[in-house]
Amino acid sequence: MTRYVHAPPPAVLLPVVGSDALFPVRRVLCVGRNYAAHRREMGGDDRDPPFFFAKPADAIVPPGGAVPFPPATTNLHHEIELVVALKSGGSDIPVGRALEAVFGYAVGVDLTRRDLQALAKDKGQPWEAAKGFDASGPVSAIRPWSDAPPQGAIRLSVNGAVRQDAVVADMIWDVAEIISEASRLWTLKPGDLIFTGTPEGVGPLQRGDRIESEVEGVGSLSFQLG
Repeated sequence: MTRYVHAPPPAVLLPVVGSDALFPVRRVLCVGRNYAAHRREMGGDDRDPPFFFAKPADAIVPPGGAVPFPPATTNLHHEIELVVALKSGGSDIPVGRALEAVFGYAVGVDLTRRDLQALAKDKGQPWEAAKGFDASGPVSAIRPWSDAPPQGAIRLSVNGAVRQDAVVADMIWDVAEIISEASRLWTLKPGDLIFTGTPEGVGPLQRGDRIESEVEGVGSLSFQLG
């Protein structure tokens, strides 16, 4: 006889490139303002260090899943990001060993209720309503990876028009540094995802828009905003 008060929520699962295996998502951490041009775009200073925020695991949308236009916003923005998927973890991981925790990489889009974020910033309030809403994190299939992290092009277009076009190598903190720093704040574990920040060019989305995004060597992600 079950002892659950209600049925446990289903696992959040992402496909793995070249395999029928599935990657169960545990936690989702995100790095803010990790490209200098985007930091200036958002009113930050180049001297400001990147920082972390989080999304709930059930905000992740696997490829092919529905991405509806969220309620309570009139200014929804796109932010393409390289996503790191971890196969192991720990606390206080040295930078020199951080890449040992990487299972692979994916393409992610951090959807943001920019109007709610601006309001929260003005009032010194948390960002959950702006960043952690339902279906706010579409993610591609994960590509297993054992070499040095991706450094190539990262692009996003809306209805065929390029909005974001940069290179991952422009990140202020690289993947190893991000993992190491996150492990000082949380005990990382298998199944954790880390969104590593977005380059400049973020902008508004409308219902019905077609979003196409890619990270060179990692993959692509396309969806239509419901």
